[in-house]
Amino acid sequence: MSWSLSRGRLSAACVMLCLVFFLTGEVLAAQANVFVYHRFGDDRYPSTNVSVEVFRRQLELLRQGDYQVLSLGQVVKRLKAGEPLPERCAVLTIDDGYESFASGALPLLMQFGYPATLFVSTDSVGSPGYLGWEELRRISAAGVEIGNHSAAHEHMAAPRAGEDPTAWRERMRADLARAQAAFREHLGMDPRLFAYPYGEYSLPLMELLEELGFEAAATQHSGVVSPHSHLLALPRFPMGGSYATFEGFRDKLRMRALPVLKTEPKETVLRGENPPWLTLTIDPHGDADLSRLSLFVRGRAESGIVFDPERPGVVRVRAASPLSARRTNYTLTAPAKSGGGWYWYSHLWIRPEMPE
Repeated sequence: MSWSLSRGRLSAACVMLCLVFFLTGEVLAAQANVFVYHRFGDDRYPSTNVSVEVFRRQLELLRQGDYQVLSLGQVVKRLKAGEPLPERCAVLTIDDGYESFASGALPLLMQFGYPATLFVSTDSVGSPGYLGWEELRRISAAGVEIGNHSAAHEHMAAPRAGEDPTAWRERMRADLARAQAAFREHLGMDPRLFAYPYGEYSLPLMELLEELGFEAAATQHSGVVSPHSHLLALPRFPMGGSYATFEGFRDKLRMRALPVLKTEPKETVLRGENPPWLTLTIDPHGDADLSRLSLFVRGRAESGIVFDPERPGVVRVRAASPLSARRTNYTLTAPAKSGGGWYWYSHLWIRPEMPE
């Protein structure tokens, strides 16, 4: 997939939404706040765990706030068709397929009547601590959407040290094909949704996913899904570790999508200059107060924001120091001009040569 192709499809969806507004005078909601979980009630792994009681409180908040919870597939279907999303829309996704999903999360989801999307790494199915195929069949029959999370759950965004790009591509193709074959054999289905292991993705990997027929893919960098989002790089707010709180969920649920129309570079794998520059074109006519735009890198506010004086909405941002971690996000926020609420966008940078 080329970035311009997907942008064209999503731009068409935006045009359709605007046309409906022009004809009806009604504002159509067009965003979804998507969350990603891993373990439930498993204190042995605090960085990827959420307590069952906190999860219950989060679901209660969704019910009390009259949020409509959709599966990720339902959101993707509406975005592709240019259809509006509910005024308050949330999506619950779970990666890896740990046993704690069945014991800790599924009973609550059934109690509240909420759908969820579970991404499974097929090589791990039936291993200690992971769900087996029989359990996954029951979970699927109960209405949980199943997505592909690769076979081996390896870092997939870039070739290994010394690996030829062609060899990397064929290795990725074989992994994805093996996972799809396992889903066909054991669940009788071919998932069309994918979640990147470790949240790492790249343009060549996205192109391969489209070539293989995947309709959308989820990352792990934070943000709000909107018609401006790339369907093969849908952001999700992580719910693990220090983020797995009721208050954190409530705050992220209130976030809005910063209307980023263009991103340069589009690639996530960091090559060359470090720290890298990121250039964004943001809709200057929206509700986001760009005069109060803030940049955060690894949780710290940065001052590296440069506005283009001749092109409204065009801004360049850069961290104050070189990126040293394997994964780093540039996160931008801006308050709403109308008062109350914040807009959010983040861009992932990957240094594949760094250890996990």
